[in-house]
Amino acid sequence: MNVCDNLGDHLVGNVYIKFRREEDAEKAVQDLNLRWFGGRPVHAELSPVTDFREACCRQYELGECTRGGFCNFMHLKPISRELCRKLYNRSKKRYGRKRRSRSRSRDRHRRSRSPRSSRR
Repeated sequence: MNVCDNLGDHLVGNVYIKFRREEDAEKAVQDLNLRWFGGRPVHAELSPVTDFREACCRQYELGECTRGGFCNFMHLKPISRELCRKLYNRSKKRYGRKRRSRSRSRDRHRRSRSPRSSRR
C-alpha cells in the first residue's frame, strides 16, 4: 500500500493498493465508490501501474526534496507496522497460508544424512 503525502492536485489524497487477485481489486473499487470520507465522496479507480519505484521522489526519500508537497513525484507516508500487520493478517485469513509444494517439502525430509562422525 502506498499513501501519498503530496499537496499537488494530481496526487493529494491518493492511496494505491496492490491486490493479489484482479477480481478483489474490482470489488474494492465498486465498494469504495459508494463510500464517503471526511464529508466527501471517495473516487476509486484501477491503475495499470504495479511498480511505483520510478514514481517515488528519491530526494524526498533522502530528506532532500526542495519542492515540498507540490513535487510531481510521490512522497510516500510511512505506514505503521500495526496497520501493515492488520492488513496482512486479513489477507492471510482470506487466502489462507501459502503452502510449499509436496515434492519440495518431501525432498528436504528424505535426504540421507551421513553419520555425524564422518562430517568434517
